[in-house]
Amino acid sequence: MSDDLIKEIEDEIELIKTKLQHIGEMRPGSLNKQYRVPKEKKGRYYQLNYTHKMQSYTKYVRLQFVDDIKDQLASYKNFKALTNRWVELAILHSTLKMDLEKKKRGK
Repeated sequence: MSDDLIKEIEDEIELIKTKLQHIGEMRPGSLNKQYRVPKEKKGRYYQLNYTHKMQSYTKYVRLQFVDDIKDQLASYKNFKALTNRWVELAILHSTLKMDLEKKKRGK
């Protein structure tokens, strides 16, 4: 059973690696729509907020770049989800291999 599970984990890790190779432009953060006159919803603009190397940044984004930034933010979220899953699988893989080795030596 453990050998089959180890193989499944290795296959999923390979799939994650393939998906990571196809991630395009990315950036961390969140994009928020703001208004210069909030009550009247006039003067719309977008603000990008992110943290990098423990430093917080706020950037204004022109309307013509909003769609690109949204795509980059989605790519980054996908990247983070894939790498987090890879780490989870790597921990499980390591644990199963050690348990399997322990059982083999115990026999």
